[in-house]
Amino acid sequence: MTLKTPRTPEAWRRLRVRLAASLAQSTIYSRANMRMFAIVAIIGHPLYYLCWTEFQPQGFESAWLRAFSVLIAIPMLFEHRLTRHDFWRRKVTLYWFFIVIYQLPFFFIFMSLMNEFATVWALSTMAACLLMVLIVFDWLMILVMAALGAGAACAVYELVGGDLSAQSSEVLPLVPTYIFAILAGSAFNYKTELVAREKLSAITSAVGTMAHELRTPLLGIRSGARGLQNYLPSIFEGFEMARDAGLPVKRIRTAHYRQMHAVLDRINAETEYTNVILDMLLVNSSRTTIDETSFEVTRVGACVAAALERYPFHSARERERVHWEQGADFAFFGSQLLMVHLLFNLLKNALYFLAQAGDDDGVIRIWTERSGAGAHRLHFRDTGPGIHPDVLPRIFERFYSAMPRGQGTGIGLAFSRLVMESFGGDIHCHSAQGRYTEFVMTFPAVERDD
Repeated sequence: MTLKTPRTPEAWRRLRVRLAASLAQSTIYSRANMRMFAIVAIIGHPLYYLCWTEFQPQGFESAWLRAFSVLIAIPMLFEHRLTRHDFWRRKVTLYWFFIVIYQLPFFFIFMSLMNEFATVWALSTMAACLLMVLIVFDWLMILVMAALGAGAACAVYELVGGDLSAQSSEVLPLVPTYIFAILAGSAFNYKTELVAREKLSAITSAVGTMAHELRTPLLGIRSGARGLQNYLPSIFEGFEMARDAGLPVKRIRTAHYRQMHAVLDRINAETEYTNVILDMLLVNSSRTTIDETSFEVTRVGACVAAALERYPFHSARERERVHWEQGADFAFFGSQLLMVHLLFNLLKNALYFLAQAGDDDGVIRIWTERSGAGAHRLHFRDTGPGIHPDVLPRIFERFYSAMPRGQGTGIGLAFSRLVMESFGGDIHCHSAQGRYTEFVMTFPAVERDD
């Protein structure tokens, strides 16, 4: 009998993929809490230092540890500005998780050990566990961070002369309680995630039903309009022949004839637009992961050109608002179809807000930026009303929409970020109220980009 050896490299690969997904999900969820967490840390540490040294003195306190906590929290007050710069964008995520590990599991466990797990510190550590569950959200990342923080706290405690074995009788009974708090909190978070998935499933089902019910009449309307357009010249020619022959036919003015053509063109445009919207809803709502098997080397210029050619603008004036400033083209590894749908999302949102603002001079600019540092960028900027700073950190969250109820589903920008991450790149937004909103899409360079 032969024993099968486990596929260790494959297991490690899956673990790395799961950790990366956990990190990404936790980052998206935590982004709205970063500034508030920094404010709490900056205010809380000095206040509790004063409380535990003056009003209710504890066995051990450290001004240096608390001062360092305040110092490392200050940059998070400016997280929304740091993420505008490519150098800091990815580093902010790692820095944020370092802060959380230091401020919650490490700091509280170390201080509890130094105070021999006095009641106030045992309860404070429990509060830190619950706070970490609320901030980080994803259960796997919570367990990883708790393990790293606890391990570092125990190691530092031993380095400063502490004896873990001497406190085992106080610590060990509390460990199951802390683990239960973390696991129970993660379970509730998981339930929240399941509700979100069920909501997504319901939206997908509703959109699919709607698309099925609407496509048939839309196809009939479009076919009828095209048929009329095809036969309208012959009908008008027959009218001219009847009139020249002296038959009693009602007069049709040339202006009316042209107006009929314009109406049929509008019918065609509206049906095409409705079909595109249905396609966007189906693609956006039905995907939480991207199938990368069909990816190939694609040029960004061709994607932008295809999007502008296929997008069903309501009028010539609407099309004139969009300025494609063709710069240095570049290639990326991905899907033209997905990239076109991403641009559809940005166009739809930008045109909506320009119209809502009533700015007749508002424009949309699209341009490329080719870099020799290994990443290229596509910029999409509109001169609309901008995005409020409180809303900006949440625009890529699934189901979150800044549009009025019934105008947006909250899945378009979430889908856009999913697409860019599947390309190995990223999308971020910066905005100034009353001035502009700009999306910057970053693409990793491909080996052959001639």
